[in-house]
Amino acid sequence: MPHDHHHHHHIPADGSDRNLWAAIGVNLFLSVAQVVAGLFSGSLALIADAVHNLSDAVSLIVALVARRIARRPADAAMTFGYGRAEVVAALINYTTLIVLSVWLAAEGVMRLITPQPVEGWTVVIVAGIALVVDAVTALLTLRMAKDSVNIRAAFLHNIADALGSVAVIVAGTLILLYDWRLIDPIVTLGISAYILWHAASEIMPVVRILMMGSPDAPHADEVLDAMRGLPGVRDVHHLHIWRMQEHEVALEAHVVSDQPGDGLRQTLKTLLSERFHIHHSVIELEPVEAACEGVPVIGH
Repeated sequence: MPHDHHHHHHIPADGSDRNLWAAIGVNLFLSVAQVVAGLFSGSLALIADAVHNLSDAVSLIVALVARRIARRPADAAMTFGYGRAEVVAALINYTTLIVLSVWLAAEGVMRLITPQPVEGWTVVIVAGIALVVDAVTALLTLRMAKDSVNIRAAFLHNIADALGSVAVIVAGTLILLYDWRLIDPIVTLGISAYILWHAASEIMPVVRILMMGSPDAPHADEVLDAMRGLPGVRDVHHLHIWRMQEHEVALEAHVVSDQPGDGLRQTLKTLLSERFHIHHSVIELEPVEAACEGVPVIGH
């Protein structure tokens, strides 16, 4: 029985990990500097940005560990391989961001109720340095972010950080010019809302992969129509389409045929591979007289 199971893990070579190590280093250094400056100046917005930068460093560490785990080949314990380690890491990172955004919002509300003095110059200078570091970190992870939901999460964190640094600079400037101290908790709430919106929107595709949901493309109905359109195919049922990993779509289906055989099976696999880029497919052929009855088209 021929099979067409070509696995494409899309995990970059180890050399690209150097960029992650560099990004981790600069974010850890920046986080410590921002916490010290935030405590000295009394700026909650600066500490909030430091916490976010620290979460970026942690997320990059998680991403790095997950990438290394994902490179391991399949074995008896994990017959589908370890590729989903990166998806799990992305889920951890986004969940952490959601928790942090809620905490920052609570702190911002408390500062609105009880405003605290803020040293504007310290806020502006440190946030300016943070903006440069965030931009450098984003550049270090830009290329890898295109192929990995895990690294993309870390990359988007740094974009959010850069925007947060801009907001903190604006807040510090307004404090210097107009002594408007309420702008600090207001900016904190804005950063919190942005992080929450961003993380909530990005976490759903990650959950979809872990729940073995079908990919956005190809759509199940489109695949069904194409399979049913082949000569010799009478029906298709028990169809499952899911992502084994972020970049690897798999298919399983029962095909009813009046001419079952390896020739039809290979034709189906070629169709799935060439038209829909589904390289991992399991096709069970059923003769018309022994076809399953009363079964769903999709699912089991």
